[in-house]
Amino acid sequence: MNSRRKKRLIVAIAIVAGLGLATSLVMYALRANIDLFYTPGEIINGKGENHEKPEPGQRLRVGGMVMPGSVRRDPNTLQVSFKLYDLNGVVSVTYQGILPDLFREGQGVVAQGVLETSNLIHAKEVLAKHDEKYTPPEIEDAMKTNHKEEGTASPDASRRDRS
Repeated sequence: MNSRRKKRLIVAIAIVAGLGLATSLVMYALRANIDLFYTPGEIINGKGENHEKPEPGQRLRVGGMVMPGSVRRDPNTLQVSFKLYDLNGVVSVTYQGILPDLFREGQGVVAQGVLETSNLIHAKEVLAKHDEKYTPPEIEDAMKTNHKEEGTASPDASRRDRS
């Protein structure tokens, strides 16, 4: 093999290796930024046919209703703890910061954070459901399923009936 072909082969191998390394780093970064949506029941009982439970330390979003009487505020800090529930389970959430104005007991919320233990989420962000009619499809489906199983109408449906 002459030196010119050898140099071309080395350059081609270096380019392929560089592309492989760049692809691996991008895939690793994307994997670390995925936040999966769960309901409280799915965190406790598992999600899907295989009943896969999230691992402690996993980033996730959990949506449910704030349990009446569960909101506890630390008078000296902005630390708040509350419980989210659905028909199939209850999980505890801790949050450090100012909650949205629409946050209250009995209200639907989505907490985004890290699963600390099997049923404790340390939230980095709390989103309260607002009065607009749009709800992300995955949250709407989970809420419809829970309300059908409870046998009660959703708050949005009763509000629409009054209009």
